[in-house]
Amino acid sequence: MKASQFFISTLKEAPAEATLPSHRLMLRAGLIKASASGLYTWMPMGLRVLRKVEHIVREEMNRAGAIELLMPVVQPAELWEESGRWTFYGKELLRIKDRHERDFCIAPTCEEVITDIVRKEVTSYKQLPKNFYHINTKFRDEVRPRFGVMRAREFVMKDAYSFHADYESLVRDGYQPMYDAYCRIFDRLGLNYRPVAADTGSIGGTGSHEFQVLADSGEDVIAYSDASDFAANIELAQTLPLSGSRAEAAQTLNKVHTPNVKTIADLVAFLNVPIEHTLKSIVVEGEADGELVLLLLRGDHEFNDIKAEKLAGVKSPLTMADPAAIRAAFGANGGSLGPVGFGGKVYADYAVEKGADWVIGANEDDHHYTGFNFGRDAAEPEFVDLRNVVAGDPSPCGQGYLKLARGIEVGHVFQLRDKYSQAMNAVFLDNNGKSQVMEMGCYGIGVSRIVAAAIEQNHDERGIIWTDAMAPFQVVIVPMNYKKSDAVREAADRLYAELSAAGADVLLDDRDERAGVLLNDSELLGIPHRLVIGDRGLKEGTVEYARRTDSEAQSVALAEAAAKVLAALQA
Repeated sequence: MKASQFFISTLKEAPAEATLPSHRLMLRAGLIKASASGLYTWMPMGLRVLRKVEHIVREEMNRAGAIELLMPVVQPAELWEESGRWTFYGKELLRIKDRHERDFCIAPTCEEVITDIVRKEVTSYKQLPKNFYHINTKFRDEVRPRFGVMRAREFVMKDAYSFHADYESLVRDGYQPMYDAYCRIFDRLGLNYRPVAADTGSIGGTGSHEFQVLADSGEDVIAYSDASDFAANIELAQTLPLSGSRAEAAQTLNKVHTPNVKTIADLVAFLNVPIEHTLKSIVVEGEADGELVLLLLRGDHEFNDIKAEKLAGVKSPLTMADPAAIRAAFGANGGSLGPVGFGGKVYADYAVEKGADWVIGANEDDHHYTGFNFGRDAAEPEFVDLRNVVAGDPSPCGQGYLKLARGIEVGHVFQLRDKYSQAMNAVFLDNNGKSQVMEMGCYGIGVSRIVAAAIEQNHDERGIIWTDAMAPFQVVIVPMNYKKSDAVREAADRLYAELSAAGADVLLDDRDERAGVLLNDSELLGIPHRLVIGDRGLKEGTVEYARRTDSEAQSVALAEAAAKVLAALQA
């Protein structure tokens, strides 16, 4: 492709509202243009990247035995009402009416439509398993779209759905092949990623893994072992019970006046005590009407609401107790709460079990206890996992210790089981002629999000750094004075023809721009391999070659330049 026949629209500066590197660089490089909040046009340069990601995703899905179809973006409300998600999904589901006042939605995902198709087409176990996928635009009405295509309202997604006669087939013929296909996809894209065990969230089911691209700007935190391949989202990573015996109590229970102390930070500062000697109290609603549950964890630890929601007797979804109910049950307001005198269910985090002489709320406004000990001053709670792991915690797999890293979720695989097939009556006849509900899996990849995640992981002060697999062009030829120098033009055209004939994806930047503009744009656009041709080098029979990651270019004989680049691409 010659630049004069293409469209390049780079900017010196990104708009002020662009904060993430990927958002700034995608705008500066002219990959996308904003149409409205969370809505973007993919410009020609950006679309080339998007299509290359799609191509690899499609190849690996086909290789794994998935069958491509294309489902509608606009979907009827009736199907979503069958699954129960028409109301449950919330305001992110954009609901619309047609001219006949019938309800529809703009699809954020396609479980309902594909389940409807399969229940009408598949009737026998002999037709199972089946795995269908498509790559299409989705829409989620984000309350606060931000970070460019990282959290846009409209996005491109690959979603796949597998159907099975039993759970064993779901794991063997659906989940594991998709997990393996995702690993191949991200390997081919050249991304540094980790598959991590994850919570199933609103999608439902019994098991899932996220695929996280590691990047300092990632919104997610993942925990991984330094001695094994264990990795999990911090929401799901488990802490373990502590070994050994509980420390002996060395203090008596003492009530202390703590005026205007409402937070752990206030308490630590007021009493001048280590934060790890304090306990914080969280009160949530129980399953029974009017019942409250007290949750205790160390002051320096972060509460994990996903773990808490799964505790016996705790209302789901997790609901924080009403202040009036707290006052009635404890005799105090939040900030001064504790287990002494509380008659309801109490859970405490594992990290609390072996400690002694805690500082905790006294159930009297502006008062706390020092020297609190379980068993002596209040009944023993049930010790459970209530917190987020921290670096240095023992790995749940039993090997090594945990480290933490930030990641960007770009893929997710779920064992849906029968959540949708049961609700929508997707059944088949087994080999005994008996009707059975299908087992399901679903498998998503954020195609447009991968583009942004790759930039977050691979960029520098000069611009984007693409891998060969994702780059809009693999090679850029930058001729100095292309319009004015016959020698430069002849050499550039010859190299362009030779590389193109060999199958390389080449951009010949024949624009009539200053040398600085051409060179800066090549780096901003992140094209992996660059050949610079000038009259001075041609007099010596050389051109300059550099990878995007090189600090300096090297002189290469003009006659060997094409072979040099092709060897680098093959490597």
